[in-house]
Amino acid sequence: MKSIITAKGNLRSLLLALLVVPFLIYSNEDKSPEDILLKNYRPKSIYNVQKTYIEKAKYPIIDVHSHPYAKKREQIEQWVKNMDELGVEKTVILTMAVGGKFDSLYDMYSKYPDRFELWCGFDYSGYDEDGFGPNAIAELERCVKVGAKGVGELGDKGKGLFYCQTKAWGMHLDDERMDPLLEKCAELKLPVSIHVADPKWMYEKMDSTNDGMMNALEWRLDNQEGILSHEEMIQTLENAVKKHPNTIFLVCHLANCSYDLKILGDMFDKYPNLFADIGARYAEIAPIPRYVGEFFEKYQDRILYGTDMGYDKEMYRITFRILESSDEHFYEHEQFGYHWSLYGLGLSDEILKKLYRTNALKILKK
Repeated sequence: MKSIITAKGNLRSLLLALLVVPFLIYSNEDKSPEDILLKNYRPKSIYNVQKTYIEKAKYPIIDVHSHPYAKKREQIEQWVKNMDELGVEKTVILTMAVGGKFDSLYDMYSKYPDRFELWCGFDYSGYDEDGFGPNAIAELERCVKVGAKGVGELGDKGKGLFYCQTKAWGMHLDDERMDPLLEKCAELKLPVSIHVADPKWMYEKMDSTNDGMMNALEWRLDNQEGILSHEEMIQTLENAVKKHPNTIFLVCHLANCSYDLKILGDMFDKYPNLFADIGARYAEIAPIPRYVGEFFEKYQDRILYGTDMGYDKEMYRITFRILESSDEHFYEHEQFGYHWSLYGLGLSDEILKKLYRTNALKILKK
């Protein structure tokens, strides 16, 4: 009797499963258009147009914007193999670290001295106390003796410098407390990598008018109190660059001015000590290829290649496609958070050579 009951129970479960599974398949894959959420929108282009797959960069690359993503020796070895396969000659590791943490990272990556260059951070300890400065300079000089070739990535999204191990809330790049450190960088010929603000979409209203909301919502800054505006953040950058003409500044992510590159261009025109990397802003520049192409043409001596997105091979290859190809209306959902279509910039060989490598050689410490 027990076996008969069990058999009936199993049959009932089977029948129920046969009824439920089709519903689950429908609910997950065939939702009504009215039920599709923006965050789940994954369009696929059906245009029958050129689709370019670039396995290796056209010219040797120096990547000036990466981080210590590899944590073990085996991972670093795989990174080097990826670089060999893709044509990446050297990668700058922006550690943001000081003290023992920097020493440990340097020990790991210095086993490949020709492939990786490490930059340290600033030690902001005691930044809000009288006498701040000498100890921070001493630690900077110590990191240089260990092997640091630059400083960065410093970061400020409006509340103060916070990307290093110690946070300096309320202190921005143009603060007078930063002057001795930035002057010491000039003396030691250390370029300074600095992230200011974030893409403009993060400051806009999170409503149906924000065309970058899919990505902006995750990184939004519009709802934070006591934060400097995008314009105010760019002003702190310009103030510092102007105040320290002998210090080389490498502003990350095109100064987060992809929405209006004229802002960055105006600073390029005024300050020869300012350079910019394109790390992690491919999705912001690829929708406007003609405008960006003209900007790269005009300022081809000031823009540097960077990634800031790990060391996966396909990550590098999507950057090659955007920079080298003239492909139209394609999507990339794995690396970028926006829903809009992308276009290749089709940069000239002259610009590619400078962007990929030559411009980096101008500022890397020999």
